[in-house]
Amino acid sequence: MATFVLVHGAFHGGWCYSRVSERLIAFGHTVYAPTLTGLAERAHLATPMVNLSTHIDDVVDVITGEDLNDVILCGHSYAGMVITGVADRIAERIKTLFYLDAAVPTDGKSLFELRGEQATLAALAAAGETGWLVPSLSAQAFGVNPDDAEWVDQNCTPHPIACFIERLRLSGREALVAHRTYVRAERYASPAVGETYDRIKQDPQWRVVALDCGHDVMIDAPEELANLLLQEVER
Repeated sequence: MATFVLVHGAFHGGWCYSRVSERLIAFGHTVYAPTLTGLAERAHLATPMVNLSTHIDDVVDVITGEDLNDVILCGHSYAGMVITGVADRIAERIKTLFYLDAAVPTDGKSLFELRGEQATLAALAAAGETGWLVPSLSAQAFGVNPDDAEWVDQNCTPHPIACFIERLRLSGREALVAHRTYVRAERYASPAVGETYDRIKQDPQWRVVALDCGHDVMIDAPEELANLLLQEVER
């Protein structure tokens, strides 16, 4: 049986993977969907010091603390930064890096640098009240289907801005991970994500899939996502 670690994106929590997790568990697999420090049920831990490194540590601690190996490591959106950093730290424990409409960073880049000036200025302006917490975008902005919009809006929480500012430092060990998959959510209009997808789909080392859904793939298309993750087991 396989081991999956599913990492949520900005503003979300482990809750967002509930539908996918139950499908994977039904096939006998082991699933971890940790909530990152300062978000969702761990929102009380948010401080100005919570950054990208904090979240990389969160996931590394789950994998090493549970002594997990051959992990299929999935990261949504912002968590593309996180899983890349995790792979650089513990590449020997990772079987697949699975990017879900996510950032795919290179050494020295922050999420703000990848997302571009307009998105950065909007986030900085939104964080103005506290100076360090970015309010969650709405479910509508993520393209969530109307039936789930209220659930998403109720559960999303503000995100520490340092996570988006910190540059990811890589040694190159993340390149040792054997398999890489990128899933694009076609209904989410993001120039930065679109550019990432266009670049990656030209690279034969990547498995690339496009789904007709909004950005929150695990909410809008849980069955399709679970099936794609299950396909990784046989690679």
